[in-house]
Amino acid sequence: MPGFPRLRESHDLVVVGGGHAGLQAAVKAALFRRTTALLDRGPKYSRSFYAPRLANIPGFPDEVSGHKLLDLQVAAVRRQEAWVGYFTPARATAAARTDTGFEVTFEWLKATHVARGRALLLAMGVVDRIPALNGDIKAIFPWANQGLVDFCLFCDGHELSGLRVAVIGHDAFAVRTALELAGWATASVTLLLHGRPLLEGVVEEEASALSTQLHEAKIPVVAGAMTGFGGLREKRFEVAFADGSTKAFDRGFSALGWYERNQALPRALGCAFDDDGYVVTDEDCRALSAETSEPIPGLYCVGDQRNGWNQIPEAWATAERAVIHAYAAYW
Repeated sequence: MPGFPRLRESHDLVVVGGGHAGLQAAVKAALFRRTTALLDRGPKYSRSFYAPRLANIPGFPDEVSGHKLLDLQVAAVRRQEAWVGYFTPARATAAARTDTGFEVTFEWLKATHVARGRALLLAMGVVDRIPALNGDIKAIFPWANQGLVDFCLFCDGHELSGLRVAVIGHDAFAVRTALELAGWATASVTLLLHGRPLLEGVVEEEASALSTQLHEAKIPVVAGAMTGFGGLREKRFEVAFADGSTKAFDRGFSALGWYERNQALPRALGCAFDDDGYVVTDEDCRALSAETSEPIPGLYCVGDQRNGWNQIPEAWATAERAVIHAYAAYW
């Protein structure tokens, strides 16, 4: 059928991950007239898929949704079908080094396949931890999809000035996020612990310092578990608690960190990780070895999965640097 991807015996590049970084890497390689196998689980696995508006994207002064931006990048990939085999929805299950490069085992069309390439680029990103009510993460989706609950300070912090903001979380990361938001000229910031102990597991000295900063910033803490959300029609983020009380905010902010960093493949390939769980790379996005701290030949890690800032323009830049280096070094 027209446009049906073809798996070659070997490719110049295999890309695992079809978010902003992976899509850009595939297009860049195609512009260099190099063959690429792009393994994409699907757009809904990209962190920005549900973002209703993005204001920091070059070329979109009136903002753009994450979904629309992904659609545009996918269209750019499909225009390069002579050079890019775009396999989606595909799920990579294993990766290994070979004498000639790398091979990646993946599931596609209810069958198991192997993509081989001289270079391998990992762009699997990370997965946000979503606030759950009775184990169900879907309850908050309508508010997140309407932009009433945010997940990224660098993406959305500018919108919160003058607003009442509820920060969801209980650990050091959540406290620091609340303190940071308080400095963005918000009307108020409240920390919602969702039934968890404040600063649970944090060493005493750090916990004491953060507690003092919370007190000095006059950030109230609500200990009770959340049981429901409301206010969607009114464009508010209302929260009901287990004791029967409710509180209304203009916006919510999830500060629960990551649910998944997709570490299985880079660990199998011997990558080094930093203290936050990101793959360590050099300035050309070459993954560094956990054993030698030297670049692993032909292996790149880009976007949110590598150490660096979790931003879409940064993801594009890392994809560009990696593919340009691969072009110079291996193709």
